[in-house]
Amino acid sequence: MEQEKRYSDMSEFELRQEIAELKEKARKAEQMGMVNEFAVLERKVQMARAYMMTPDDFKPGEIYQIEGDPGQYFKIDYMNGVFAWGYRLKGDGKEEALPISVLTPLK
Repeated sequence: MEQEKRYSDMSEFELRQEIAELKEKARKAEQMGMVNEFAVLERKVQMARAYMMTPDDFKPGEIYQIEGDPGQYFKIDYMNGVFAWGYRLKGDGKEEALPISVLTPLK
């Protein structure tokens, strides 16, 4: 079996292809009512998108809106690769990591 390439090793072109394939699989899973499969594929799309972004654009101490989660805000404590570590402002105060692709800067 061929070893799957890590997102961190893919070119932007390969990432775009991967995202297109994942979105198609997610669309089919959603049509077939496979909720869990759909959620997993959506998460993979978020991860692949994160590797097409620039982590330096995300700054510790700043607050970002969480995409797809209206009214939820995330404060970054530190960055580790394409993950922002911090906590949700109205959350339980537990530290968590989110891929940068789900964070939108506040205007």
